[in-house]
Amino acid sequence: MLNHRKSMCLVVATLAAVWALPAPAASPPEQLGVSSRQLGYVDPLLEQAYNDGQFCGCVLLAGRRDGVFLERVVGDRQVEPVRKPMEIDSVFDLASLTKPVATATSVMLLVERGQVRLSDPVSQYLVELDRDATRDVTIDQLLTHAAGFVPDNSIRDYQDGPAEAWRRLLALDPQKPPGHVFQYSDVNFELLGKLVERVDGRPLERFVADELFEPLGMNDTMFLPTEPLQRRAVATEQRDGEWLVGEVHDPRAALLGGVAGHAGLFSTAADLARYAQMMLGEGSVENVRVLSPLTVREMIRPRVVAEARRGAGWDVRSPYSKNRGDLLSDAAFGHGGFTGTVLWIDPQLDLFVVFLSSRLHPDGDGVVNDLAGRLGTVVAAAIVEPAGE
Repeated sequence: MLNHRKSMCLVVATLAAVWALPAPAASPPEQLGVSSRQLGYVDPLLEQAYNDGQFCGCVLLAGRRDGVFLERVVGDRQVEPVRKPMEIDSVFDLASLTKPVATATSVMLLVERGQVRLSDPVSQYLVELDRDATRDVTIDQLLTHAAGFVPDNSIRDYQDGPAEAWRRLLALDPQKPPGHVFQYSDVNFELLGKLVERVDGRPLERFVADELFEPLGMNDTMFLPTEPLQRRAVATEQRDGEWLVGEVHDPRAALLGGVAGHAGLFSTAADLARYAQMMLGEGSVENVRVLSPLTVREMIRPRVVAEARRGAGWDVRSPYSKNRGDLLSDAAFGHGGFTGTVLWIDPQLDLFVVFLSSRLHPDGDGVVNDLAGRLGTVVAAAIVEPAGE
């Protein structure tokens, strides 16, 4: 018997008679040194995953520094209580993609301006951490998940309002000795988001908008999306009997007011492509520079943390790399998000792959990391001209 998600998606596919739409804005692949024939393997993967109920809708976009060569729109952004088809400009809750795209990039901006150093103890800026257990935890350890903090503190810590939630967050001690283990933790990036606010004086959402998103023209990328963006947003799950559409899914970010260093950012595939092209351009895209080349190189430089290789905010190779394409080079870096979002960027191949899905809607059962890795492999294999040729 088909599960609820799969039966709903198949009904939608029958009614729509179209499951994947190439968007006309993409450049012909061969003009960008990419094989159209190899890209033909993308559609069967998407079709199978869609029919298997892994998601009810997604947007896939891949490109190089000089343009986008692949765009696909599949299924729906919402099926309950009413059907709304997925669009190329649908707005997604990025979940943990917030960590590198918003928070880590903001920290690196502070680094290149001399306002903080990666080796600095975070207690130098968050004075509440100036105690024996946390005094020596560094900014770099937070960025690479080497600080030893618990993956998530109790949701009860957030239920008495943001001020009390922050008091409890700043009272946490590491579970494990800092610098010796890799332990992925939302707490690390909650603290980094607060660090940005303390050092700069602006709220995290204002800082990253002023210094990154607005200069890059990423007009559909923000915390707390406006009403026009909410109308294009992808549904996730229900909270208190209401579907979350344009409201953050992560419960801790929600209880912090919708803005946190670990989750809360919303965006589109096109805006993430713009960000990726900036990273491929070592901080610049279309003559707009937001980071120095050396800052980008330091951000993506692999650090060895126990069994993992991590950049500053980015995954390189770790237990979280199932969404990484097999044929990406050792230079590749990326990240995923709980809602079904994935971004990988490969400077050696001059390639980026954006996969944004509605895997949680309507029943929370979709699984897309393996699919994202397979798609990344197929796309990487389509590169027939190396970077710069």
